[in-house]
Amino acid sequence: MSENVKKLRGNAPVPTGFVPLLPLRAGVLMPGTTQLFAVGRTRSVALVHAVHVGDVVAVVAQKRPKISQPGREHLYEFGTYARVVETSRTGENTYRLGLEGLGRFAVEELDDGASYLKVRGDWIEETERDPVEARLLAQALRDKLADIKSGGGALGEMPDAAIDPGALADFVAAGLELETAAAVELIGMSDASDRLKRVISLLAEKATEAKLRDEIASDVRKQFGEQQREAILREQLKAIQRQLGDDNNSEDDKLRIRLDEAELPPAVREIADQELKRLGSARNGPEGHVIRTYLEWLAAMPWHARADVKDDISRISAQLDEDHFGLDEVKRRILEHMAVVKLSGNPRGTILALVGPPGVGKTSLGQSIADATGRPLVRISLGGVRDEAEVRGHRRTYVGALPGRLVQALRKAKVKNPVILLDEIDKLGTGWGGSPEAALLEVLDPEQNVNFTDHYLDTPFDLSEVMFIATANSLETLSPPLRDRLEIVELSGYTEVEKAQIAKRHLIPKRLVDTGVPTGVLTIDDSALSVIIGDYTREAGVRQLDRELTRVARRVALQVAKIDAEASGEHALKVVVDSDNVGEYLGKPRYFSEVAERTAMPGVATGLAWTPVGGDILFIETTQMPGKGKLEITGKLGDVMKESARAALSYVRSHSDELGIDLSRLDDSDLHIHVPAGAVPKDGPSAGVTIFTALASLLSGRRVRPDTAMTGECTLRGKVLPVGGIKAKVMAAHRAGIRRVVLPEKNRRDLDEVPQSVVADLEVLFASDMSEVLAAALEDGPENLGNRPGFLDETSPAVDSGAEHLS
Repeated sequence: MSENVKKLRGNAPVPTGFVPLLPLRAGVLMPGTTQLFAVGRTRSVALVHAVHVGDVVAVVAQKRPKISQPGREHLYEFGTYARVVETSRTGENTYRLGLEGLGRFAVEELDDGASYLKVRGDWIEETERDPVEARLLAQALRDKLADIKSGGGALGEMPDAAIDPGALADFVAAGLELETAAAVELIGMSDASDRLKRVISLLAEKATEAKLRDEIASDVRKQFGEQQREAILREQLKAIQRQLGDDNNSEDDKLRIRLDEAELPPAVREIADQELKRLGSARNGPEGHVIRTYLEWLAAMPWHARADVKDDISRISAQLDEDHFGLDEVKRRILEHMAVVKLSGNPRGTILALVGPPGVGKTSLGQSIADATGRPLVRISLGGVRDEAEVRGHRRTYVGALPGRLVQALRKAKVKNPVILLDEIDKLGTGWGGSPEAALLEVLDPEQNVNFTDHYLDTPFDLSEVMFIATANSLETLSPPLRDRLEIVELSGYTEVEKAQIAKRHLIPKRLVDTGVPTGVLTIDDSALSVIIGDYTREAGVRQLDRELTRVARRVALQVAKIDAEASGEHALKVVVDSDNVGEYLGKPRYFSEVAERTAMPGVATGLAWTPVGGDILFIETTQMPGKGKLEITGKLGDVMKESARAALSYVRSHSDELGIDLSRLDDSDLHIHVPAGAVPKDGPSAGVTIFTALASLLSGRRVRPDTAMTGECTLRGKVLPVGGIKAKVMAAHRAGIRRVVLPEKNRRDLDEVPQSVVADLEVLFASDMSEVLAAALEDGPENLGNRPGFLDETSPAVDSGAEHLS
């Protein structure tokens, strides 16, 4: 070799300018060795396309294997010049590149302007500072290799005896599977003696490590047998993948990245770090699976993610009006909450309880609230839930443990301020697993749910920004502490006008689409809707109305399917359903007013009742027969109604003169009080005035007005006391065709909750004494009730303060 021309190994000239650069994710190429490299990155593939066999390229290892587009700061400072010995294609965008290491260089400058990287390096000339020392060290290295091979060590091919000391060091180093940093350090050493000393040291460490690993593996195999052997093989496979630069397939790394991206609170991050350390030692056992599942839940929780809540009050109001007709009180409460959030900037959650009969739109209203406020909706069905763990989660010590439904809902929502719909909260049960209702006390308390702790996560999570909406048919089954945490909004039902509007705006268009009836074929006019609502349904909501409209649409769909469409595309069939032909589609009417028939004789009165499915009317029937003065009560009545019946009889006896009743007839006859629908349990104080009126009607011979219904509790002295459920009861009377309603005087304020359209159709009378109830309910005029003070007559002061009415 000429002294003036710098040469690499293999007699290749030293590059003087920029050389194509292949960055390696893992490992290095030692001078004097040949290796095959898998190439798949875009720039590396461009390099393969640009070079040919025999060309010289540069190879430098990356400090961070995950960087797909490395810069100067991502590369080690030393690299290897190499000759291309092979190029082949292995896949659609993957290649294999064979390289032979020729010499060392120090990275000077990186050029990333082309389609592939280029590097300009400072060649590191290999030297032997002390040739004698180098030969002795080389011999020591060969002896060490021979000892390891004779002891059963796996070293692969032994080096050629004629190889020079510096090349020997590089050859052995290439076979030691060194860490990248250690291998780069060797590349940067120019003196052969320095490299030999370092390789001998590394070889000794590897030999000791291999011996220790063999001893440990032997002990483990004895203790755990085949199961541990499989685990070792898995670890070896992962080590191979890491050496091949396939770190992206590491599940542990992916989990760490997810935890980093989740931005866990400091306390939760500390717990996650501890569990990650435990996962490293228990990765392949059952405990490792439990830890991994727990960490995945921590990473999936929305610790800081929030939905962009809309604060345009007008837009929210328009959305609610579009989705639901009526429900003004509910809409007003939602708009109030959004106004407070907008003005105060406090995102604290709201806990609403929508209480009402089935079919009034409680669940669908939750979706409308979510849409109007821009929050995701997650529904949690609580009907039949009997285990506290359904709310708080299971502790991780149990097999198959999972978080509670609240945590699962938050993970599904992916934000910490969703709308969570607690559906059927009144149907919670209690079993051996504890009371889920008691667990909800913390969830629904704004002062406590800031630090809600699920048993599975075992770390606090802030629920204060969640908007909770609970639905229930009745609050009777809920404990007082839970009711106290709810802001109750009652949905008693819809009027006939509201039902008609809901049918025209929502139900009919939806059912026409569901049944496939073409546009313009079916028309249901207002008269038909009125008949369907009055004669085929009798409910607070619109669920049965929806079924009846579906029946009409199905009948029309059958007719449409039997005929062909005209060429214009408009169907030849035109169906108009009105009050005259609605029976052809729905059959005979199911409901009719039986009030007049029931009250055609004395002793029958119409009362108003509240049920979990809405208000309803009931009849109190009484009869008199020869006997010995006994009182018989039937109809599956509760104790309260039975006591009301006995109190009514005592009242009638004590006021027999005013009522014109012959007491001697009571001593020789039995009385029977019956409430129809005997299979249905009935109880409560609000039927008191109805029982009083029915007995007074029977014994006085005066009929109760057929257009009048009443409700209220009555004392033994005839005082009328207030009762609950006035809105539902009045609306039930309106649905049943009642035109006069008698209410307790102290319930006057509750009439404000009743829709004005209903009040306008009714004559509402208020009474504070039974004399006023009887004057309003019995057909005979007040003057026939006697001259007892307090009964209504034209000169009685009670005209001003007693049976006042609204009409």
